[in-house]
Amino acid sequence: MKKKSVAVGLAMVMMASVIFSGCGNAEKDSKKEAKDSAGKVGCILGVGGLGDQAFNDLIYEGLEKAKEELNIDFDYAEPTQVSEFELMMRDMASSGEYGAIICVGFDQTDALSKVAPEFPDQQFAFIDGTLEAENVVNYAAKEEEGAFLAGALAGLMKKDAAAYGVEDNDTIGFIAALETPILLKWNSGYMAGAQYVNPKINCLSDFVAGDNPFGDTTTAKEIAISQKNQGADIIFHAAGGAGLGVFDAAKEYDFYAIGCNSNQNTVNPEHIVASILKRVDTASYDIAKSAIIDKDLAVGTTVSLGLSDEGMDYTLEESKVPVSEEDIQILDEIKQKIVDGEIKVPSTIEDAKKFVKENQY
Repeated sequence: MKKKSVAVGLAMVMMASVIFSGCGNAEKDSKKEAKDSAGKVGCILGVGGLGDQAFNDLIYEGLEKAKEELNIDFDYAEPTQVSEFELMMRDMASSGEYGAIICVGFDQTDALSKVAPEFPDQQFAFIDGTLEAENVVNYAAKEEEGAFLAGALAGLMKKDAAAYGVEDNDTIGFIAALETPILLKWNSGYMAGAQYVNPKINCLSDFVAGDNPFGDTTTAKEIAISQKNQGADIIFHAAGGAGLGVFDAAKEYDFYAIGCNSNQNTVNPEHIVASILKRVDTASYDIAKSAIIDKDLAVGTTVSLGLSDEGMDYTLEESKVPVSEEDIQILDEIKQKIVDGEIKVPSTIEDAKKFVKENQY
C-alpha cells in the first residue's frame, strides 16, 4: 500500500487547498487500496514533519504498524507553520473519509478548538495536547517520569565523574523547544531525578524559542555550547528536531547528551549516553486500532501514559557510552519505585523544588 502524504505550502494555504502526493495511475491505485483497507485515519503531524528522528517519526511508525498489522490505511499532513493547522484539519474533516483524525502537538490546540465543534460527527485524537470536547480524545504522557530517569542517570554520572570522564562539578544542562507546561514537565522531572541521587546538582535550563523552536538546530547548538562553557557536560534535550543541534555540539565539543522521544542513541553513539522514550508510536497505533477495528475511541476523555503502561521508558541500547551495572541497577530500582507509586514524580518546577527537599536516594 502506498504512503499518502499531504503537504501545504503558504500559497496553497491562501487557496484553501491540500494537495496529496501522487497523480494519474498512482492516485487510482491508492483509491483502490483504500477500498480494500479496514478503514482510514488521518494525521496532522507537528511542524517540521518527518525526518526529525523524534516525535513525528514515532507517530508515523505507529501508523505504519497499524497499516501492516491491521490493514488500516492512513493519510498524513506535514505542516511547515502553525497557520496551516486549521486548514488541514478542516480539509480532512470535510472529506468524511477518516474514522479518526490525529492532531499532534499542543500548538494545534487553537486550531482544533475551532474545527472540532464544526464537525461534531468527526472523531479527533489529540496527542500531546488537551482539549475538552465530546468528539476529542486526548493522549497525554507523563513526561516527567521518563525525564526523572534521565536526571537520575545524569546525577549518577556526575557523582562518579572520574569513572565517566566528565567534569568534577555539579552542573548539568536541559534544553527544550519552548517554555510551556508540557515541556516544563520534562524540565521538572529531569531536575528532580538528578537531585534525587545527587542533591548538589545544579541544572541549567534554556529554551530554543523563536519562529521554529522544534526545528532550529542552530540555536539549540548555540545553547548547548553555552551550557558546556558553564560546566554542563551532560545535556538532556526536549526540543524535537532542534535537538539534533545539541548532538552536533556534543560531538564537536566532546560532551554527553541524552536523547528524547525515540531512541536517538544511534545518531551519535559515542556521545549520546541514553534516550528517554515517549511512546507516541504506541498512542498512534492505539488510536487507529480503537477507531477503526474496535470502534470504541474514547472521545471526551484523556488517556494518560507513563512508565507503568509503557507510555514512557528509557534505553541505553545502541549507545557506546558505558554505564556501570551498579548505576543501571539503581535506574531500574528507581523506575520500579515510580511504577509502584513509591516515588511520585513532580510535574512542575515548584513541585520539583519541594520534592528535592523531601526526597533523597
